[in-house]
Amino acid sequence: MLGVRLTTQAYCKRVLHGAKYPHFAVNGLLVAEKQKPRKEQPSHSGPHPHQTLLVDCIPLFHGTLALAPMLEVALTLIDSWCKDNSYVIAGYYQANERVKDVSPNQVAEKVASRIAEGFNDAALIMVDNTKFTMECIEPTIHVYEHPENKWRCRDPHYDYFEDWPEAQRISPSLLDNKSYETLVDFDNHLDGIRNDWTNLEINKAVLHLC
Repeated sequence: MLGVRLTTQAYCKRVLHGAKYPHFAVNGLLVAEKQKPRKEQPSHSGPHPHQTLLVDCIPLFHGTLALAPMLEVALTLIDSWCKDNSYVIAGYYQANERVKDVSPNQVAEKVASRIAEGFNDAALIMVDNTKFTMECIEPTIHVYEHPENKWRCRDPHYDYFEDWPEAQRISPSLLDNKSYETLVDFDNHLDGIRNDWTNLEINKAVLHLC
């Protein structure tokens, strides 16, 4: 069984991406550390023999998500960056444009399935916009796994966080500070190549609040 957990950094950057473009669909990639072996870890839902810790978030696009040429450029560049930093692309997230639409569409399933070709325990994460508040009281994600080549939603009550109390505390602070205004997604990078899609400044801000 797939066991997915998100670090505070990965979750917060995903929250900021949605906050920067609240009226648009947004998507992005999630990366895991390549060198660390996945170990069995206990949880309230029982043991998970395969653990994937998603350590960072790479925001991709906002508005139009199905631009194949731009997606190819992004995947190629991010995959190269991952190799240089001992990461692997391990997941995909998407927030749909309509608030109550939390189901994966063809774009989400296609991109996530491509990631799964290179990483067996890839995760597809859909954002539940109905749960988004500035206070970040509840997790806003639905996690899908890929058994038998079909994406299925996992138990929504499972704890998908490395440290939810920390993520719950830091997310509102970043929103209150309007850190989303400085977040760069790949669309922004294509507008100006000096725009840093790794968002190192936001990483520093998260670390400072930890």
